[in-house]
Amino acid sequence: MGEEIYDIAVIGAGAAGLICAITAARLGARPVLLEHMPEPAKKILATGNGRCNYTNLKQGLENYYCEVPGFVNAAFKRFSCQDAIHFFEQLGIRPTFKNGTCVYPESGQAASVRSALLLEAKRLRIPMLLPVGIRTVKKSSSLFEILTKTVTIKSRACVIATGGKAAKKTGSDGSGYIYARQLGHTIITPLPALGALVADYGKWKLPSGIRVPCKADLYIDGENAASERGELQITDYGISGIVIFQFSRVAARALAEKKKAEVAFDFKPDNGARELAEFLQGRFQSIYHADKTLEECLLGFLPDKLIPVILSRSGADARQKCKACSLGQTKKIASQLKRYWVTITGTKDFSLAQATAGGVAVSEIKAGTMESKIVSGLYFAGEIVDVDAKCGGYHLQWAWSSGYAAGTAAVERIRREG
Repeated sequence: MGEEIYDIAVIGAGAAGLICAITAARLGARPVLLEHMPEPAKKILATGNGRCNYTNLKQGLENYYCEVPGFVNAAFKRFSCQDAIHFFEQLGIRPTFKNGTCVYPESGQAASVRSALLLEAKRLRIPMLLPVGIRTVKKSSSLFEILTKTVTIKSRACVIATGGKAAKKTGSDGSGYIYARQLGHTIITPLPALGALVADYGKWKLPSGIRVPCKADLYIDGENAASERGELQITDYGISGIVIFQFSRVAARALAEKKKAEVAFDFKPDNGARELAEFLQGRFQSIYHADKTLEECLLGFLPDKLIPVILSRSGADARQKCKACSLGQTKKIASQLKRYWVTITGTKDFSLAQATAGGVAVSEIKAGTMESKIVSGLYFAGEIVDVDAKCGGYHLQWAWSSGYAAGTAAVERIRREG
């Protein structure tokens, strides 16, 4: 097998690598897949909490993070979310929708998506080498040579789709960055994304183990950098949950650049500060609550463990009778509920992150084809590129679009060269 010359060698048999190889094979090329894990596409099994949110109908640059925003659109023009839905319908995956735009397989199982891809690769007779340990990737004359522990794979084009560094146990160990550097590419420092943040609460520590809906504003050096709304999960080390995941990469990049990161929580985002203060004052003075303590009165309005923290931080005595609470004190309580500040001191490591921010610099990749500007015939796809996104099926859509673009462009190049 080491003497064979393939049209395209695809390094990484994850979401991006599989669709890349499938696309190339459908176009008549001879691809080969190389995967260093014993099983391919393990990370797909963890997506969408095991249900695989494989795309989202609501596409837009606001959902993606990229140093060159228009870069992602070029790939999406080749393969859109509707194309992804159609592609998987061909493979037997009927879509079902959540929250109006998030697309899942009708089976409700991520394993269905993975199996559909692997069965299509099998139908197309795409050879898959696994587990294979790659030592070097280089280009000699017009061919790529991929030296493994046992054989050397030769190909006319090469696609690196190894993923980033998040969730190492699924195969994303950062090895693709080594190959990219060997071929002359710049790697933007990889950082954890879609993960939890470590927080310094100061004197008043938020209680761990609770979940609360809120609006969260991220401030970098005093400037509002992101705003999200969703469920906050408070942990023993800091803050987590969907509302934090959505902008964790922004905080991670800021901290790496030695900037100050803070989050301001609004625990009652549906009410203005004045409206909230008036509501609380009315509650405190009602016949049903006037003789209760402030802590007792707020039961049912806030998570139990959060109540004493809010009261203490506002300067109120939790044991004080509601009828003795002045309007001024009520306004202070409302103020804490509307603007509760915490300082971000770090991120959790890649083992607890769902994605990677950073990777191969997009300035060195041709938009739309995913071909390297440095090495002709070299392509990149998926998370190895410095593109990441918010939760909601956006990372997988990037994998599908970039993988399809790379596979299509590689075949087009091979045909031009004859």
